[in-house]
Amino acid sequence: MGLRTALLPPVAALIAWAAAPLPAQQLILPAFTGYAHPDPNAIRRDLETGAVPECRGELHFYFETKVRGRMMVTLRHLDDQPPCELIVEVGLVGEQRRRARTSSGEGNRKPLMGLPDVAAGMQHVSLRMADGSPLRNVAGLELEGPALAGAHASTVERRNAASIHLGYEVPPAQRDEIEWFYCEVTPRTDPLWTYYMATGWSRGYFGMQVNSPTERRLIFSVWDSGNEGVDRSKVAAEDRVQLIAKGENVVADSFGNEGTGGHSHLVHDWKLGETFRFLMRAQPDGTHTTYTGWFWFAEEQRWGLIASFRAPKDGKRLRGLYSFDENFSGANGDALRDCEFGNVWARTAGGEWLALTNARFTHDGHGKEQRLDRCAGLRDGRFYLRTGGFLPAPEGAVTTGRATLSAPAWSGKPPADDELPATPASRTPGNDK
Repeated sequence: MGLRTALLPPVAALIAWAAAPLPAQQLILPAFTGYAHPDPNAIRRDLETGAVPECRGELHFYFETKVRGRMMVTLRHLDDQPPCELIVEVGLVGEQRRRARTSSGEGNRKPLMGLPDVAAGMQHVSLRMADGSPLRNVAGLELEGPALAGAHASTVERRNAASIHLGYEVPPAQRDEIEWFYCEVTPRTDPLWTYYMATGWSRGYFGMQVNSPTERRLIFSVWDSGNEGVDRSKVAAEDRVQLIAKGENVVADSFGNEGTGGHSHLVHDWKLGETFRFLMRAQPDGTHTTYTGWFWFAEEQRWGLIASFRAPKDGKRLRGLYSFDENFSGANGDALRDCEFGNVWARTAGGEWLALTNARFTHDGHGKEQRLDRCAGLRDGRFYLRTGGFLPAPEGAVTTGRATLSAPAWSGKPPADDELPATPASRTPGNDK
């Protein structure tokens, strides 16, 4: 089948179809909410119409049913398509799906599968062309039947899993006195485009990413002062953070589009299931603060400097301590991201280490209305954050924003005072970015 763009219906008509009031037992999933498999990038999406002009491989959709009942699955095309054979699979996420090969006739609406008894839960629908050719001009899925009463799905173009966080509770008397922040991180899944952030605070963040099939990074960044959100060239010199020093092989630059600031990263092939140690320090100096991040290189048994930045219009220590679990590219937002955070400590300027065993769970706005497959909890005495995968929350997990979790006393210890690394004293020449 060729891509017949000239036959596409008017944008207004398709939007009206997707936005029309629905009966209580019907759900429409715009095609652009689907995920391509096995290659998440093998898809073209039209963000104006909500359609998918082309998908190579399989197109996967997800939604949640609240009741058991019958359901019909129908594929909607943008225009009349010639007869074709499709493979469709339907079932609960993580369980065996019912599979059918359907021969669809001429037209733009193709019934795929009727299911007499669908269980309540997270549903997974996948479809592909039987001959292996790309799916083309897909408008979406129509789901009808008693099983759809009260059903929920994310129907917006953003396919990222929800961003979720742990905000650590610091005793009120010490909230302005935190100089050091230490956290251990154990990733349990590692799909592409994942960021497990260990030691975040009000001015920046420090953690680990999966950036490509062949590259992983340690990321440490500090925001500029001011309100510019996109273009750092618009930030006045007096509002920019300055690089003081960076570690061996660390790349230091600037960033924008999510606020602006100083960025540093080290390409480091961290391994799934191992536990990694992050440490950072804040040193106020008048109206500035120097923020420094170190990573523990276990094979070498040493703290390695990632970077040290001097932040203007600050003059305070570490505030708003937190960790997070983020999917920063939505092409594979249906993958599960699961990470543990434990042995979390803060050290005051007076030298007292505080065990941070209470944390508040929060999520972004996308996790409030659309992506409800996110949770936090305790596992083997450590906090965990879990997002994506369209899986139900495990027993004992919290899903309500601002819910508080309390871990038992940490079995580990923070770094001994004589093991704390020294902050670099001089700036690296030529690094005023």
